Amino acid sequence: MPYRLSYAANLVSEAIAQQYSALFNLTIPEWRVIAHVAEHSGITQQEIGLRTRMDKVTVSRAAIALAARGFVARSKNAADRRSRWLSLTPAGRRLYAAIAPKALELERAVFGQFSAAEMAALRKFLQRIDAAAAAAMMAESEGASSTPGA
Repeated sequence: MPYRLSYAANLVSEAIAQQYSALFNLTIPEWRVIAHVAEHSGITQQEIGLRTRMDKVTVSRAAIALAARGFVARSKNAADRRSRWLSLTPAGRRLYAAIAPKALELERAVFGQFSAAEMAALRKFLQRIDAAAAAAMMAESEGASSTPGA
């Protein structure tokens, strides 16, 4: 089952990424950074990593690439000098405004064949899977920390 979930998620991401790449010259991590910065103004790279489950190197590389292209501004976090605050530049806001409708169109192309009830059930199942996986990870980390010599 984990393989099937991973495969389906990667296939959907790749199908959509083909469009982002062709239309906007963005990678999947770059689009995820743009989307999170647009939806959560004043977000750190670390927060994006936690929300997307992308590793910090991937988030950092995407943020640096987007900053080099003038879409994202990176500023130091006074509370944590290693951390960077991200915000969209005017060019980044224009890019997001151009992509967001296309993203919804692509989502409809992939998921439009499912009924509203099926989509609601899928969301509910995914939330349950998220919660179960998080609980399993927590139990494993608690078990590892209570193991003698750990």
